[in-house]
Amino acid sequence: MNILCIHQNFPGQYKHLAPELVRLGHEVTALTPKVKEPTTWNGVRILPYPIRGGSTKGIHPYLMDFETKILRGVSCCNAALSLKKDGYTPDVILAHHGWGESLFLKDVWPEARLGLYCELYHRTTPDFLSFDPEFARGTTLRDVQRIRMKNLNNRMHEEVMDAGISPTRFQAGSFPEAWQDRLTVAHDGIDTGLVAPNPDARLDLGGGKVLTRDDEVITFINRNLEPYRGYHIFMRALPEILRRRPNAQITLIGGDEVSYGAKAPDGQSWKQIFIDEVRGQISDADWARVHFLGRVPYGRYLSMIQVSRVHVYLTYPFVLSWSLLEAMSAGCAILASDTAPVREALSEDETGWLVDFFDRAALVDRLCALLDDPQTRARLGAAARAHIRKTYDLRSHCLPLHVDWVQRLAALAPRPPRD
Repeated sequence: MNILCIHQNFPGQYKHLAPELVRLGHEVTALTPKVKEPTTWNGVRILPYPIRGGSTKGIHPYLMDFETKILRGVSCCNAALSLKKDGYTPDVILAHHGWGESLFLKDVWPEARLGLYCELYHRTTPDFLSFDPEFARGTTLRDVQRIRMKNLNNRMHEEVMDAGISPTRFQAGSFPEAWQDRLTVAHDGIDTGLVAPNPDARLDLGGGKVLTRDDEVITFINRNLEPYRGYHIFMRALPEILRRRPNAQITLIGGDEVSYGAKAPDGQSWKQIFIDEVRGQISDADWARVHFLGRVPYGRYLSMIQVSRVHVYLTYPFVLSWSLLEAMSAGCAILASDTAPVREALSEDETGWLVDFFDRAALVDRLCALLDDPQTRARLGAAARAHIRKTYDLRSHCLPLHVDWVQRLAALAPRPPRD
């Protein structure tokens, strides 16, 4: 079977699936603007294409996002036409459609089955649009309209999607009813053999400072340090955490940019805004126990969660972070926000502890209680790892589900493009 993968940052979500499909005997090709020259990776033929065109000056703000997706869709379509001219025809197309690349591929290959990675459908309900009152004070009708227009890409893909796959029930449930009978829930999978407890783990902070499992390490991880992932909540709790835990070392991973939500005002970063807000409440001696590691290689990230005594994870009702599941796989004791995506993966006092997202006092109290209770930490960490191995393990559970999904996709009658 010829399988074509489309991802703006390949391999992305196909990191494990694409090589597995090769191993099973399929011919797998990937189209991506990430590379400049054709190459081969784990048996996958990777072909580059350029994204041509630029945003129209003065375009209506509601259309800016969709215009970018059209430019990407047309560029990918042109690359597909070149492939077709060379005699290539896929049986199945697997695409993460979030950036628009797969918009027009059914026009090139109407008989191919299109399977989409369905990450999130944007909603205008209060839990999506105004979950955090601090950053929703300016929510207007225009914000509602802008979010609705942001779904143009999703809606056009629904017309040609043969099947979709979402990593969590929460994410699948964000999509409208018209999608549901074509959606399968299967997480990408956690490599629990690699992401495992390590009693000998060491996190080198530089300057001769090394943290181990003997230290009281509190960890916090975002791709970028920002409100969507509760960075502001954690930072505002930090002065009291440091006061009550004089031996604690606080380590944070995350960049200075924005992954989700609005940019920080006046060209600032959310990271610095909340450092500035709390720094005056923290002595220099205590501040020396706070370590911002920035963005780090995977091995350093893994060492950090392996030395963690308690891992704090906070999030809006949004896409669930891999870092939570990997911290659970590493056997961390977890203190997490009591929000819908978290409740799908973690159960109160079974695989972790939950706390109201906005309740900083409760966050501090529960964190301190967990730090003072090694037996509970051990019980929760062991149960968390067991749950991840049973439900999210890459090799034994998730990857077979994805392969089965591809096989079922290939057996479907293709949906043609609609006028």
